[in-house]
Amino acid sequence: IFGDQDVYDESFSKKTISAATSETSNAAAAASSSSTTKLMHNPLEAFFESDRTQEEGNPVVYGRSWKASELRLKSWDDLQKLWYVLLKEKNMLMTQRQMLHAQNLRFPNPERVPKVRKSMCRIKHVLTERAIEEPDPRRSAEMKKMINAL
Repeated sequence: IFGDQDVYDESFSKKTISAATSETSNAAAAASSSSTTKLMHNPLEAFFESDRTQEEGNPVVYGRSWKASELRLKSWDDLQKLWYVLLKEKNMLMTQRQMLHAQNLRFPNPERVPKVRKSMCRIKHVLTERAIEEPDPRRSAEMKKMINAL
């Protein structure tokens, strides 16, 4: 969804290699450097949408919000996972909107924000329905607490 790019942290690799060669033999240094050189991802990339090439005549079409009837078919765990996916999407959109606003640029496809919010509200609604239907009052109270924390 967000287009992660693989980035090598070369300075870290060089420091690791030089430290290893000064302390151990060349063979040990080669083994150490190959095991410590890893692909690093910038965690802030999740707050920005990857560049999508748009052809002039073909606008990008985004999906619709989730319907409550669709959400009722999902398990508690699936709804929780979907909640965090939507939360990440909402954060990405809000970050992008704020960044573009600061640069006096137009936010593309502003209709995406209400779709995400509507889906999140519907998830809370479905979970609240389940909490109300729960026969055990203790469990119902716990479920309501969890829902309110979302």
